[in-house]
Order: sequence, then C-alpha cells, then structure tokens
Amino acid sequence: MTLILGIETSCDETAAAIVDENYLVRSSIIESSLDLHRDFGGVVPELAGRAHLSTIGPVVRRALEGAGLDPLQPAIDGIAVTSGPGLIGSLLVGLSAAKAYALGWSLPFVGVHHLEGHLFAPLLETPDMEWPVLTLLVSGGHSALVLHTSPGVHRVIGETIDDAAGEAYDKVARWLGLGYPGGPVIDQLASRGNPSALTLPKSMWNETLDFSFSGLKTAVVRATEKNPDLALEDVAASFQAAVVEQLLRKTRQALEEHEVRGVALAGGVAANSALRRGLTELGAQYQLATYLPSLVMCTDNAAMIAAAGLYRLRHDGPSAHELSASPNWQLAALS
Repeated sequence: MTLILGIETSCDETAAAIVDENYLVRSSIIESSLDLHRDFGGVVPELAGRAHLSTIGPVVRRALEGAGLDPLQPAIDGIAVTSGPGLIGSLLVGLSAAKAYALGWSLPFVGVHHLEGHLFAPLLETPDMEWPVLTLLVSGGHSALVLHTSPGVHRVIGETIDDAAGEAYDKVARWLGLGYPGGPVIDQLASRGNPSALTLPKSMWNETLDFSFSGLKTAVVRATEKNPDLALEDVAASFQAAVVEQLLRKTRQALEEHEVRGVALAGGVAANSALRRGLTELGAQYQLATYLPSLVMCTDNAAMIAAAGLYRLRHDGPSAHELSASPNWQLAALS
C-alpha cells in the first residue's frame, strides 16, 4: 500500500497528512496561525513564516503518529509539498522541511501546485467521482473554472481578471469593520439580511468565462458612504448575493458550453453557505453529480497536497532537490 506524506505551508496554516494510494486520508493535522494576524487585517508574511518554523516539526510528527507510523523512520513511499503559489517565506519553510525529510529517509519528494491540491480535495471524500467534471475553484487569492477529464488532467477555462472572490470578501469586511477573515462573518451576517437592500452592479456580462470582483467592492464602498445608516446585515446580504450570482452565472455558462457528468466546488470560499446551496441547485437542474467538499477540506490542508502529489509522482516522477518555491505559479501553466 503506497503512503504519501503531504506538507502544506503556503499561507498561515501549517499542515501535514498521510494519504494512501486509494486517496484514503489516514491522518490530517492543521495548525493555524490566524490569531497572530487578526489585528493586522490580513496575513503578515513574516509572522506566518515564523509560525511555520516553530510548528512544522511537531505537526509532521503528529500526522505520522496519527497514521500509526514510526515518526523516526516511517514506512512511507514519498513526500509531497506545496511549492507554489503562496507566500515565499512560508513556502520555503515547507519545501525545506520536505527536502530534509526526503534526504533523511531516502525518499522521493515532489513539489505540488497549491490550487491543484484544492482540485483533488473532492476526490478525497468521493473517490468514485464521475468524469469529466467542471470545478468552480474559489479562494482568497484565486477564482477559476477548471475542466477535468480525469484526476490530474485539467484545463483552466475561466479565471478572475482582477480580485478573487475571497479577496473581495476580505476587502469589503475590512471596509465595514468586520475583521479578518471576511468570508465567514459576511456569510453569517448575510443570512439575516435583505439581499435586495442595495442595487449592486452585475459584472462580466460577456461571452468569456472570466470573473471580475474589484468593481463590486468599490460599489459597496460608494453605496455605504452615501447610505451610512444601512444595516450591516443588509450590506452583507447584498454583497454576497452579487458575488454568488456572478460565480453561478459563469458556471452555468460553462455547463452550457462543455459536456460534463459532474460539477464541484473547491477552495476556501467553497465553505460559503449561499454558494454551496446555489451550486447544489445548479447541479440538480442540469442533472449532474454535485461534489461539495466538507468544510475541513475547503480550507488549506495537507491531505489534498498528498493526493495531488500521489498523482504527480506517478505521472511526472520526483522533483529535483534544486526545486525552489514559486510564489506566482499559475495553474494554467501546469501540464
């Protein structure tokens, strides 16, 4: 039975996991440094890097022990590590650790694209997914529509031309004084608000499958400046409705253009209740299998990195130890 150790340190989560050849998660440990960043309204790269340095060893040990393995000489077959995109300092901590473990245990290692890891997240919970699949990938730094013909074989068919959906959530939350991260608090407020309270623009009414959210953020700022007495719940509900409308409209457009058997969500914003509800309804309308990762699989985790690494090791072989971090690595460039 092939076992892969996954390591993820692209942002503020230090994570390690063990996944087997059937994409069964044997263990998954996540340590977040989020509390260090809240007062700054976003992730501080230096603080994140320092947190990874202090937690990477214990987190890997807990993952190995959780899978019933000897942490000093584990019976594993390879190591997968996020090598991009992400914060350069954070990426280097995980990459350096993976190389050290690989040398110490005489194992192959492979650098994994963080977003490809998110694409594998639904597979970890539904290994019998029906292909091809259209995935709506939405996170703090990325928004894309990805067409898969099989696990690891994919093509980006649409992406954001400016702010990602999660980035827009954080910026609007910061403007409204709601703290960081913005997604969960806006989602919670929106459940109690009136989504028709504000008339916000609906962007990207064109033939492309690309997204745009920067103008929406600006529209919220201007609307609340003109109407300072608007209830936060109504602002949140109106903003969220506009974001979800664009995401689902472009997904619907992609479904009209491409024949698939399933539709999936991935990324941090995949935890959003309105988006999960809307994609489920869209899947039912088109009579497609719908794959929604559990909330723990929406966030950054190492199980998804191990799963993507399992595929990459089999199809591309191990990475060279000269491999460096790629903070701006584009998913579309991945072959």
